[in-house]
Amino acid sequence: MYGIVIAFKDINYAKGIWGSDWVGLHNFKFFFNSQDALRITRNTLLLNGLFIVVGMSCALVIGLLLAELGRRWVKLFQTILFFPYFLSWVVVGFVSYILLNPSFGVINKVLDQFHVAPIDWYSKPGYWPLILTLTYLWKNVGYTAIIFFTGLLSIDNSYYEAASIDGASRLQQIRKISIPLILPLITMLFMLNVGRIFYSDFGLFYFVPRDAGMLYPTTDVVDTYVFRSLRVVGDLGMASAASLYQAVVGLILVVSTNLLVRKFSKDHALF
Repeated sequence: MYGIVIAFKDINYAKGIWGSDWVGLHNFKFFFNSQDALRITRNTLLLNGLFIVVGMSCALVIGLLLAELGRRWVKLFQTILFFPYFLSWVVVGFVSYILLNPSFGVINKVLDQFHVAPIDWYSKPGYWPLILTLTYLWKNVGYTAIIFFTGLLSIDNSYYEAASIDGASRLQQIRKISIPLILPLITMLFMLNVGRIFYSDFGLFYFVPRDAGMLYPTTDVVDTYVFRSLRVVGDLGMASAASLYQAVVGLILVVSTNLLVRKFSKDHALF
């Protein structure tokens, strides 16, 4: 934790961390006074919030569907869903470029077959919230779905047998048994994701949009902005200040979400 001090210093590599001049909140002022601060904060919160809501909803549905399949099919779908999670974002970025290339991309070739004018995807920022969401889902939803599926496996099968005898349909069993019994797991994952809502998956926001300047209005987030600033300016103190800001906001969000959950159900809170 001693590295936090970097955020409050003007780092001089010759003097070292402790010998560098103390500048207090100057690094934070540099970040907040930037004309891009509002844009990157908005993009970070809205896109990550969208990923949390849509991602967890899709993962829950897939986990419930996996629980309805036989074991042979479950193994097949587990492999299909889990495989993208192990791919590097660099690879995913090249795959997305093959699909979205303005001149030779697969999607534009398909559009041409339907006599639709090709789209220059890397100069149209309005399309990218959807593109990033679909890319995030393809790569990550399988991982979360497996977690939900594992939680469903721990439910005693006698609950479903009793419900079936009472005439409950599969949908009713899901609504009255499956979801309520894995609600603590859903709540825990949700709170952990909310705690990292101010952090962005750097690979997703850097390699998939290919750092295209035209897309910054919708794809530029805190992490990519800090990286770009560090690469151009080389200000280690400012980069550390932004990272500390993210950590503090994450802590506040986790504690606040936990207090909100405790207000409705103490059993589902993390602490």
